[in-house]
Amino acid sequence: MLVNLQTILKDADRGGYAVPAFNVYNMETVMGIIKAAEEMRAPVILQFYSRLATTGFADYLAPIVLKAAEMATVPVCMHLDHGAGYEPAAISVKNGATGIMVDFSTLSLEENIEKTAAAVKILSALNIGVEGEIGHIGSAADGVPTDYTTVEEAKKYVDGTGVTALAVAVGTAHGRYKQAPVLAIDRIREIKEAVGVSLVLHGGSGVPDDQIKKAVEAGIRKINFGTDVCFSFLDAVFGVDRKTYAIDLFMKEPIEAVKKFAESKIELLGAKDRV
Repeated sequence: MLVNLQTILKDADRGGYAVPAFNVYNMETVMGIIKAAEEMRAPVILQFYSRLATTGFADYLAPIVLKAAEMATVPVCMHLDHGAGYEPAAISVKNGATGIMVDFSTLSLEENIEKTAAAVKILSALNIGVEGEIGHIGSAADGVPTDYTTVEEAKKYVDGTGVTALAVAVGTAHGRYKQAPVLAIDRIREIKEAVGVSLVLHGGSGVPDDQIKKAVEAGIRKINFGTDVCFSFLDAVFGVDRKTYAIDLFMKEPIEAVKKFAESKIELLGAKDRV
């Protein structure tokens, strides 16, 4: 069943778990994740990057996600990840997204608040929840930043924007880590107590399980997995016997690999058997 961002995160807040948000790229990654969610009775967020919206990929991908959500007996949110401005947000809404992230985190705090608040005003009229970001979460290739989101900035941002969810910089980055990160768990807890809204952890791929569990206990309610979805899929693709050329048969193992990866994260985040 297709649900909006605020609904799926409100349930997570009540239950004290985090919803896994998987970046998807094609029919097979969608199939693997939905199969895992159905079998484990878990809510999931299927999201796509900003560039997929602006390059036209989402025009093909979104109908697949929406059909999967329609057929599913568990809650599914289709979400824009790291929306780089209003254009990808508008394209994603046109394609049926039920959650939108607008990322103005590289701007000053005042500009970030102003631009995010404008998006919230429009999208709230459409009953679409908005995720914002404060404290830029960069690339793991550049090292893990230690300039964490402060409690004061987070509160000012949430109060000034009305976002449904807040992505915070607490020791993660996007991509594969050169060494395992150590999350600022106390900072997560302090921000959650101050702002109340659902907190989001970006760069979930490669974070040690014990750190993930502590982050969820501290108040994280959505955790993004992108890089590891890609590797689970591609590693399986490269391992398939090339004598198998019928694409539906060729893709059986990659779909199963994505499914197994999704199952592991559903279990880890405490999202199993929540439906």
